[in-house]
Amino acid sequence: MAEPKLPKNTAELLDDIDREWSALRVAVEKLSPAQLTTADSGGWSPKDNLAHLTEWMKILVGYHMDRRPSPEVTGLPLAVTQEWNFDVVNRLFFERNRDRSSRDVMDELERVYAGVVARLKSMPFEEVMQPRDPDDPEKRPLLGWILGNTSEHFAEHRSYIERALKK
Repeated sequence: MAEPKLPKNTAELLDDIDREWSALRVAVEKLSPAQLTTADSGGWSPKDNLAHLTEWMKILVGYHMDRRPSPEVTGLPLAVTQEWNFDVVNRLFFERNRDRSSRDVMDELERVYAGVVARLKSMPFEEVMQPRDPDDPEKRPLLGWILGNTSEHFAEHRSYIERALKK
């Protein structure tokens, strides 16, 4: 399998993110209000998937880009975020957001997404290509976390949401 083509500048990065964001929005707009809140076999509704995306974009900005402490960014105990057990973190995010209205979730998703895009527009691409952690022996650039919490994550959860359209 070929390696995915990585963006070479901010314009390409924003295009990649916008393309997946737009596809996600199209899928969501096709859902009826009932479909938006109907859980799949795993117990998550499309609304839950959207709240999940919001939580991880907040982690992208607050933790990965701003380097703020994980408990401050997530509102979760250090013992949870120190391990970054995604199953545990995601379950806690699910519980925190499950009773929110669809409108509230959608409004926050739009706000957080706009903030991520604004932040990326203001960053030099050279900064995006710097290692996320200076002590990382692999010297993995921040770009990986950006893609993983935006375009790649949008595509992953869009596929879950599109399944709701088939019901």
